Parts: sequence; C-alpha cells; structure tokens
Amino acid sequence: MGAFEAAHNAFIDSHLASRSGERKGRLLRGHIYAEKLFLERVWWPLFGSLANLHPEYEVYDWNRKSQFLDFAFLPPFGRFGLEIDGFQSHVKDMDREKFSYALNRDTFLTGMGWKMLHFAFDDVQNRPEVCRMLLQLVMSPYTMRTPSVRNAELVEKEVLRFAWSLGRWIRPKDIIDYMQVDFRTARKWLRSLTDKGWLRPIDRGGDIHYYEVIETSWETLL
Repeated sequence: MGAFEAAHNAFIDSHLASRSGERKGRLLRGHIYAEKLFLERVWWPLFGSLANLHPEYEVYDWNRKSQFLDFAFLPPFGRFGLEIDGFQSHVKDMDREKFSYALNRDTFLTGMGWKMLHFAFDDVQNRPEVCRMLLQLVMSPYTMRTPSVRNAELVEKEVLRFAWSLGRWIRPKDIIDYMQVDFRTARKWLRSLTDKGWLRPIDRGGDIHYYEVIETSWETLL
C-alpha cells in the first residue's frame, strides 16, 4: 500500500469514527471515485498531507437548510470549500431553480467568510496539473506567510504569480511588502527567477531595481 492509500484510509476511518446519523451516512455515500481522485491527483501531490481537510462537510444556507461540501479545508488561516463538479450532475441536469440556488449558496458562504473553489471532474481526471496550478494560485498567498511551509520551488512560483498579478514591472520593495521579508531575500528571489529565464531585469543606468515578467513564464506555474 502506498503512502497516499494509507493516509486516505486513515483519513476516512477517522472521520467515520467521529460521525453519526446523516453526517456519517453522507460520508459513506458521497465520498466516492471523483472525490478520492481529487485527493490523489490534485491535493496530495501539492501538500503531501490530508490535515485540516474534512470530507462531506455540513454547512447551512440562509434558511438553515443543511448542505454538504465535497471538502472543507479548515487551516488556521481561513475556511475553504472545495467542490468537484461533474458535467452531468452539476450542469446538464440542472434546472433554473437549482442553478440559481447553487450560485446563491456560494455567494452566501462567501459572505460568511468561506472561499469557494470549484474543479471540473473532467480536469481532475484528465488535466490534474491545471487543477494543481489553480489550487496553488489560491493557497500560496496564505501558506507563503507561514515560514515552516516555505520551500524554494513554492516561493519562486508565488513570486512569479505575484509578478503576473501586478500587471507591471516588479521591484524588491513589492516582494518585501507582500512576502514580509527583508531586501536581501527579495533581491535573491528576483535574481534567481532572472537566472532561470522567467524574469528580465530592466537596466536604468545603475543598479537593477526593476524586473519584468517574460511572457512564457506562465507555463512554469503548470
């Protein structure tokens, strides 16, 4: 048995042991192939852990109607709802009333402090690297502020993601303010990205303080 299978079995057993009634029944019925595949192909390769994840997590809408998210991720820095949507069940067979309710539910949960993330099952199955890239784009601004989870590759991708989001050149000061690091560290990261061909320094007749994103660098986030 591989590391993921062992972790997944322990994960499900732990949540089953702590539940009863409909919450337990929902986990037995709802956590099936698509949900496990998401964990195996998208979540596990990024995080290597299932900590703070809750499968088939119960939430309530504005009418106190019970609903279940595929996963809730509840780390110290926020609340994230993760949904794996199949075309057949979430789009093709959805009538106008269900469509409106789905949008309103997500808006309501956003108002209650949740960040809702949706992934198409087709992408989880056939293009998991796209799902990983998008998940990392969302999560990295939070995890990068936690020194214990930093590593060189994640840091560089987060700096590059941030540079793309600015829509202009980037300076060490931008990194200092965003990542809460000192000037020496910010300059080291920018120079490393330059050496790898993902950023281009802008020479203004003195020390280099500005860098621009090279168009093809977006591919490195995949």
